[in-house]
Amino acid sequence: MNKKILQIAIPSVISNITIPLLGLIDLTIVGHLGVTAYIGAIAVGGMLFNLLYWAFGFLRMGTSGMTSQAYGRRDFVETSRILVRSLGVGLIVGLVLFLLQRPVEDAAFYFIKSGYDVQKWASIYFRICIWGAPAVLSLYGFTGWFIGMQNTRIPMIIAITQNIINIVCSLSFVYLWGMQVEGVAYGTLIAQYSGLFMAIWCWIRFYRRHQVKVDLPECFKASKMKEFFSVNRDIFFRTLCLLAVTTFFTSAGARQGDVLLAVNTLLMQLFTLFSYILDGFSYAGEALGGKYVGAGDAVQLRRFVRQLFKWGTGMSLFFTLLYLLGGKELLAILTNDPAVISASNEYFYWVLAIPLVSFSAFLWDGIFIGATATRYMLYAVGISSATFFLVYYGFRNELGNHALWMAFIVYLSLRGILQTFWRKAALKM
Repeated sequence: MNKKILQIAIPSVISNITIPLLGLIDLTIVGHLGVTAYIGAIAVGGMLFNLLYWAFGFLRMGTSGMTSQAYGRRDFVETSRILVRSLGVGLIVGLVLFLLQRPVEDAAFYFIKSGYDVQKWASIYFRICIWGAPAVLSLYGFTGWFIGMQNTRIPMIIAITQNIINIVCSLSFVYLWGMQVEGVAYGTLIAQYSGLFMAIWCWIRFYRRHQVKVDLPECFKASKMKEFFSVNRDIFFRTLCLLAVTTFFTSAGARQGDVLLAVNTLLMQLFTLFSYILDGFSYAGEALGGKYVGAGDAVQLRRFVRQLFKWGTGMSLFFTLLYLLGGKELLAILTNDPAVISASNEYFYWVLAIPLVSFSAFLWDGIFIGATATRYMLYAVGISSATFFLVYYGFRNELGNHALWMAFIVYLSLRGILQTFWRKAALKM
């Protein structure tokens, strides 16, 4: 069982670590062009696409859960139909975003205030990269399908290849052809479609026996689409709750001044690092949990959940120890600002609590997605998000920034507690 977990988790961890590299590469390239507005444009454009695509992350998660269950039942006709459904929805949503790019852009810059030069270059970046929306959302479908088929190596290879292509193309456009922000945007766009074409090639090359003749009317049958959207609707609203908490966390820190904003941003990087690792084990929950639910194997499901939580406990203890012994040194690598480093000492102990209170939420999320018990996951996140705001507004006058961190810790803890309480109903264990 441990081998099966690690075969899914390790490639997923590597894939997750490559996710921020696409944006980091773009920032690094324009950061050496000597124009500050370029950096701001990439930062604003990257943030906009992160929010836009994160909202449609259900295309990956929902596909993963439904595919893993069909795989567990050995129903490979249905696995093919799920892929067709996911790709169809992804393409349609991507095309709609492309067609509505001007209203989306106008709305985004209405809320994101920036200088004239930054907005000008960010608009150029947006109008080029929005052409990649169909590719990105279709690739979400492929990634979820591969995970559901118990294969995280292919998404890992695709993610690494995308970064290499992005580096080569962006550097070439900027330094050989004299482009600026548009060169970086074209590099990102090419990398996105390269990832999609690579996913198609891998599907053709490695899944020949699953390429059954698909009956399109059966794929998009009303009952099946209702099931597809029911699962994905819950994940979509769950994602909105996550976005509300993370966005508010940043904005609440910003209202307390530049120093506390910097402190919160840097400390959250330690949470982000931990989340990349735990998400890999969450993907194992999606793939293997869904497989055993689909197979109706309650014994193996219980055994898998126990082993997965042993890994989660071990990783949370490791990161707690890592942050206790070297967390402040990690912060010193990220910044040399003495005011920020000094202020971070007052809030650092909140970071030490994060691994231990949050790991169960990550793992249950994966298991519940695999079991398509998304309604319980939505309830847990919804209640936890509401509690986050209640705690913050209840204590902010007395505790200031500590209230923000306390609310975040309560939010993470409650997600795991509620899902643990509902596990038997959700998984029928």
